[in-house]
Amino acid sequence: QIEYIARDKPAAAKKFKSDLLKRIREIPEMPFVNRKSIFFDREDIRNLIFKGYIIVYKVDDKKGIITVFGFTKYKENPFDKK
Repeated sequence: QIEYIARDKPAAAKKFKSDLLKRIREIPEMPFVNRKSIFFDREDIRNLIFKGYIIVYKVDDKKGIITVFGFTKYKENPFDKK
């Protein structure tokens, strides 16, 4: 998505990327502050909503690991098996 934005508005793409990375880096501070995933019925998988996108991540509290699965536009389900 950043590449798409960058074609027309390079400065906007740079800011989008910077803001997104900042939000992702904040996840370990309070990993459960974001809502439970709309794609998975599990407490350890969360959704970070960011500028019309959903960043899906898993929290492994025992190991202290956050795994980011990816991100998609809001309302799309990348995990839907079609």
